[in-house]
Amino acid sequence: MSTSNTAGTAILGAGLFAKEAHLPALQTLGPLAPKLRAVYSRSEKSARELAAQATTLLNTSPDVYFDENPSLNLDALLSRSDISSVIVILPITQQPSIILKALAAGKHVLSEKPVAPDVASGAKLISQYETQYKPKGLVWRVAENFEAERGFIAAGRAIATGKIGKVTFFSSRTVNFIDKDSKWYKTPWRTIPDYQGGFLLDGGVHSVAALRVILPSAMTHLSGFTSLNKEWLAPHDTINTIIKNADGSHGIFELSFAAPSPSRSDAGRGIVITGTDGWLEVQQTLARDLINNIEKPIFRVTIKSATRDANGVLGPEKEEVIDEPIRGVELEQASFFAALDGKDDGLGSPLGTLKDVAIIEAALTSGGALIDLEKLISQS
Repeated sequence: MSTSNTAGTAILGAGLFAKEAHLPALQTLGPLAPKLRAVYSRSEKSARELAAQATTLLNTSPDVYFDENPSLNLDALLSRSDISSVIVILPITQQPSIILKALAAGKHVLSEKPVAPDVASGAKLISQYETQYKPKGLVWRVAENFEAERGFIAAGRAIATGKIGKVTFFSSRTVNFIDKDSKWYKTPWRTIPDYQGGFLLDGGVHSVAALRVILPSAMTHLSGFTSLNKEWLAPHDTINTIIKNADGSHGIFELSFAAPSPSRSDAGRGIVITGTDGWLEVQQTLARDLINNIEKPIFRVTIKSATRDANGVLGPEKEEVIDEPIRGVELEQASFFAALDGKDDGLGSPLGTLKDVAIIEAALTSGGALIDLEKLISQS
């Protein structure tokens, strides 16, 4: 590991996703990740809980920072010269100011999705980074784990290599069941969201990112409707949209967190891309890990390619199945740390993730009108 990484990293935020996703990802990366030297949370209790888990998983004892002690607050953490990067996992509306604070302190930043609460603030944040901090060599990436998932990347590669011909239409359907007992709902900043869309923004950008990775052409126009079907998921919990792409293809994007029961979540969900010479489907499912003899979640890509003889007569369909383990958080971290060594693969581009926010924002505001997505971003 180069000197850019040996200085160490810190986690800012001690919520569920820090504990259940980012710490285990650092554990999996092992020596490919810098040492976790510090953790920060607004409360001492949550910061110490995260530090304790880090000690167990990473065999290290990060220093603890929290707002209740001025000598151990975020400013104190960011002043440390032995920390070169931070992973920001904070409530959506708090992240932009913390990202800028970390960049101003000379730290590289990996911040959780979405890039910002809305397109306008995201565009402003990106502009500040591009003009003030990128020229100084600082790296800022957005942690959108669906963008890093190998299953979606494999689907995009299959289309790019012509396995289903030219894309003609597509569908993305995600229906989730969230009730008041959900650990995700019980997170205070999600219970009473101070950002547009509630769960639709927080979780919906994942579905958009998957389409962005798979489709060969940019999504340019959208028309849709929103509704609220469970009052505790205000302001909205469901969107249904039609999207047009730059290459003329079009499709359906449906997203809801208002399933009446858990079983509804499995009905018709997933991504299906149809082309002139075949189609493919991406589904999340379980596959048995033969080494550990346990079921593990995977993304399964099923590719159906049409074959034709010399006269163009349709022949037997060719099927290919690709199974990829779900490990997006690990891969996005690895990409970020590699970028600190000058090995930038383009993953986690703030502008790319701004496009994800634009889809959700357009869906929330369309009311059936046609929204020009490129204009929405360029005018922000």
